[in-house]
Amino acid sequence: MGKEQQISKSQFKSKALEFFRQVEANGESLVITDHGKPSIEIRPYHSKERKPLDILKGSVSEYIDPTEPVGEGDWEILSQ
Repeated sequence: MGKEQQISKSQFKSKALEFFRQVEANGESLVITDHGKPSIEIRPYHSKERKPLDILKGSVSEYIDPTEPVGEGDWEILSQ
């Protein structure tokens, strides 16, 4: 996904259906502004029911030597 698009309420009012289709097609959020300040966000719908692996996707913060064995001393929870 790229940079979110921002438009004014008056721009949105005249082309609402076109903007809805754009959000559906590219999957990017659209922010509606009121006097230059963000007011409403339109984004694609995502079901709350997701597979556990989909929820965890992108959550790995570090991935060093994934094939190396893990010892008891490597688990922070065991050293507390």
